[in-house]
Amino acid sequence: MGVHGLTSFVEGNRQFFTDMKLRDCRLVIDGCSLYFRLYFNSGLDQARGGDYDMFAVLVRQFFAALSECGVQPFVVLDGGMDQTDKKFKTLQERIQSKIREAHALSRGSHGCVLPLLARDVFKQVLSELGVPLVQCISEADFEIASLAKHWGCPVLTNDSDFYIFDLKGGYLPFSFFQWNNVSGKATERYIPAQHFTVTRFCSHFNHMNKQLLPLFAVITGNDYTPAKITEIFFSRVELERAPSGRKTGRSSSPRIGGFLLWLSQFTSLVHALEEVLEILGGQQTGKLRTQLSAGMQDYQLPHNSSLAQYFSSPQPALPDAHGLPAALVYQPEWLLKMVASGKLSSFVLDVLVLQKVLLVAQVENSNLPSSHTTSLNIRKTIYSLLLEKSREGSQTPHAVSQRGRGGGRGGLNRQSQGKGGQQCDIQCVYEYDRHELNLKKNTVEVERPNCSVLQLNLTAIDKASAQVKLQVLLGTLGVMGHVLQPLPPHLCLPVCVTYFWMKNCKPKPSHPLFQAILLGMVYGELSWRSAHPNDPLFGSKASASVCQRLSQLRVSPGQRRGLDLVVAHCLSQWQSCMWVAMFLNQLLCFPLPEPQCAWIFSGTLLHGLEAAIRGGHQCESLLAGDSVAWQLYSILLEALTGPAVSAAASKSRGGGQRQEQQRGRGHGGRGRGNEGRGRSNGGGGRGSRGGGRGNISRGMTSSDNALDNRFALLTFDDCQQWCS
Repeated sequence: MGVHGLTSFVEGNRQFFTDMKLRDCRLVIDGCSLYFRLYFNSGLDQARGGDYDMFAVLVRQFFAALSECGVQPFVVLDGGMDQTDKKFKTLQERIQSKIREAHALSRGSHGCVLPLLARDVFKQVLSELGVPLVQCISEADFEIASLAKHWGCPVLTNDSDFYIFDLKGGYLPFSFFQWNNVSGKATERYIPAQHFTVTRFCSHFNHMNKQLLPLFAVITGNDYTPAKITEIFFSRVELERAPSGRKTGRSSSPRIGGFLLWLSQFTSLVHALEEVLEILGGQQTGKLRTQLSAGMQDYQLPHNSSLAQYFSSPQPALPDAHGLPAALVYQPEWLLKMVASGKLSSFVLDVLVLQKVLLVAQVENSNLPSSHTTSLNIRKTIYSLLLEKSREGSQTPHAVSQRGRGGGRGGLNRQSQGKGGQQCDIQCVYEYDRHELNLKKNTVEVERPNCSVLQLNLTAIDKASAQVKLQVLLGTLGVMGHVLQPLPPHLCLPVCVTYFWMKNCKPKPSHPLFQAILLGMVYGELSWRSAHPNDPLFGSKASASVCQRLSQLRVSPGQRRGLDLVVAHCLSQWQSCMWVAMFLNQLLCFPLPEPQCAWIFSGTLLHGLEAAIRGGHQCESLLAGDSVAWQLYSILLEALTGPAVSAAASKSRGGGQRQEQQRGRGHGGRGRGNEGRGRSNGGGGRGSRGGGRGNISRGMTSSDNALDNRFALLTFDDCQQWCS
């Protein structure tokens, strides 16, 4: 929710805090605050799509610091939007602000935009580390506070609401949490932090009653309080000026300090509320009392938390199943469990509960259509899978509950004239996306699904055959399954996405950018494998040399000027396709292994590689000295440009599409010497997939071919075994 101005006020008066040496305890962590804070405080790239490999390293370092101090982390993530819609206007304003900031970054100015896949990288790293995580159904603040109260442990977040919640273990603001400054002796390592408690805070205001703080929060203004109420109250009440404390560079709000002193004269919440209502006056006192009381209730924590049971169970069940929104009550248990574990995006909750989604702003060319336009067909498949049941079962309890909440909930159904004059429901999802520099509402009709989707029922997707689920995924992306047979399983989805992107990206990506994306995947694969001691490439000097050679071509993360908007826009489209393709893969219960986002995309690397190739560098020379690197590059290239793909394209789309060059400054990649010719020769010389695989790696010896590497051992057939 957030109390306006409270963070600046409290952090500007350090006497409200005590020093703390955090060690040997539980710690409840606001996951969203953590990944925002880590990314924005690190100087990582924002303008070029994000550097997820570096971000993943940072996340690992953070949790390593906690482990060194014996701190047990429990991470809680926000879920979907609030079902009551009371915060939707605030969310729209935030997205609109991010659109403006993304535009500023695209022009070389300042802005603050979280790269699209950062949340997914964060969840994947936590899964890899075994850090306990839960994803809430909606906003997590209340659940975080309830869990911390249940356990009596501190909370780590960056939310001013935690200056209101009465927590025995207190609140540790990120601003003063020195996780990268672990101190103390070897057996007593600790993280220096500043500790806040409501008791200490109230003692500075005449030992005011702690129960008055929720009223203070609601009147001062949070995301759920109409600004009109706040302004009317403060225009009518006389406040004395609170004595100033020691400052830390930010001015305290005289309104906040004065209001706290004013409230401290009341011994009970009842008397304070009556006085506030009298000051506000008006003809709707009863309605206002209800509104203020509802706002204060958001800060009343239960004695027990359902998340405590969730985290303590060896096989976690659905947390707080009785508090589900009506639209989720009849959803399958497998889906809700996947949401709670973070294995399924909260995107699906917004579709199921509200039938509307907010599409995240990216740094792109604001004069062109939003990058999310490219991935629309993938989202349509998601909408069909999620909403087809409610379209068919108009008499089910689920459908009745939707109608019972009124058409105002995003206008779930539209009436249209069917055959013979009969009325039929058309399901719609409202997408809020960028149009130029404004947030625009677009209506997406949920189309009747194709034959493969019709084989799936949302209630039983988890029990459907792997082949059917894979057919839906590949059919949506326009890829034939045999194209993926030579690929490492974990690169199958990125390759499918790249193929889809090549066919739908506007303007069409240049050949140098296409090559850069493939090199980026090779870089990520080599980097990932070289970090694992059990992998044959662990400690490989040849692979390390190639990675170093590629990494040296990165654009400086802090460099804002000189952003190539053509490349940035195309890569934003690729990320949008990857983003929603991962959601679809999750919803289908992973017919393909989920790729590690940290190893398939690095914005500064791809921008640098594209510029280098356009400037004359050859892919073969960039990968020289490591036959494994060149072999993987060749496999990826053939999967995306070989004759099997052309045949698949002609079957599924009625004919192949010719790749266009779109760079306005001279078609840089079209006839670029040896690399273009090398690609043609390589494609023409690989007619047979089985026999041609050795030939694609020029200069490889028989011992090189026999290298026990993972992408030679694991095939697409292993993918199907993996998900069955």
